[in-house]
Amino acid sequence: QVPLVESGGGLVQTGDSLRLSCTASTHAFTRYGLGWFRQAPGKERDFVAFISDTGISHTPGREFYANSVKGRFTISRDDAKNTVYLQMNRLKVEDTAVYYCAAADRLGDVSKTDKYDSWGQGIQVTVSS
Repeated sequence: QVPLVESGGGLVQTGDSLRLSCTASTHAFTRYGLGWFRQAPGKERDFVAFISDTGISHTPGREFYANSVKGRFTISRDDAKNTVYLQMNRLKVEDTAVYYCAAADRLGDVSKTDKYDSWGQGIQVTVSS
C-alpha cells in the first residue's frame, strides 16, 4: 500500500474553483494509476476521475471522468512531485462531499473502488449557494 495525503479542500461558493492535491509516499509513483472519488453524507463513494500510470517511459496518463464532472474537473499528475491534482471549476452545491484519492497498480474498472489498494484519509469540500 501507498500512503496518500490529500490537501486543498475547503468551503467555497457556487461557481468557484478549487484544486485538490494528493501526494504519495513511494519511489514507484509512475507505476500507479490514480483516482479521485467522493462521498456525500449517507451516500456511497462515487468515482470522480482517474489518470493512468505513466510507466518507465513517462507517457502522458490517460484521463477518465464521471459524467457529472466532465468539462468542469481536470485530473493531472506531476510525477516529479509524486502528486496528483484535481482541478475543480464551476463548482456546484452537489459537488459537496469528502474527496478521496486512491492508487492502483493493477488492471480493473477505474470507476470501482475495489480496483484500488491505497486510499487517502479524505478531505472535505463544501460548496455553498
